[in-house]
Amino acid sequence: MKIDPSTLDFSKSHELLLGVTVPRPIAFVSTVGADGVFNVAPFSLFTVLSAKPPMVCLGIGRKRDGQKKDTLKNIEFSRDFVVNIVNEALAEAMNQSSAEYPSNVDEFKEVGLTPVKSDIVKAPMVGESPISMECRVVQIIEFGDAPRYTSIVIGEVIQIHINDDILIDGKIQASKLRAVGRLGGELFCRTTDIFEMKRAYIP
Repeated sequence: MKIDPSTLDFSKSHELLLGVTVPRPIAFVSTVGADGVFNVAPFSLFTVLSAKPPMVCLGIGRKRDGQKKDTLKNIEFSRDFVVNIVNEALAEAMNQSSAEYPSNVDEFKEVGLTPVKSDIVKAPMVGESPISMECRVVQIIEFGDAPRYTSIVIGEVIQIHINDDILIDGKIQASKLRAVGRLGGELFCRTTDIFEMKRAYIP
């Protein structure tokens, strides 16, 4: 089968591409708005762009009516955000936070999470997350056609918080992190089925 993406509407293209690019890490993004209300929401269009400087990016789509999501509005206001990593213990709260709450609602309170003051940025960290990365906005790029624009938020990681038992000899222990990934549709995955392969080396 061959598919020309240009022939697909937004929903079908979204479903296809997200079903192909699996598993995806989940950025549990916490922000603060101009009114001081905290927001936390999951985004699986998330990856590392660079190690030095340490850069990450988020893909944040618009709501169905074209309105900006609270996360994007807050990032545009504060020019910062925190990426919190989702483990199995956080999965249910992460899923609950994906609901479209009104802008004046604090999702931390709604889903039972603890906001923790960050060292540098205005946005709070999720206290229950095993890893939190404080990020400062470098650039926001917009793609797409009205009303379903997507904003690519590029941020520099300026502080990383990691639970002591997860970082050993400078390496993240995946078996202890127990991160959760996103598949297509309503499917998620665990990262506990791990296997090792030595990297190919050509002298």
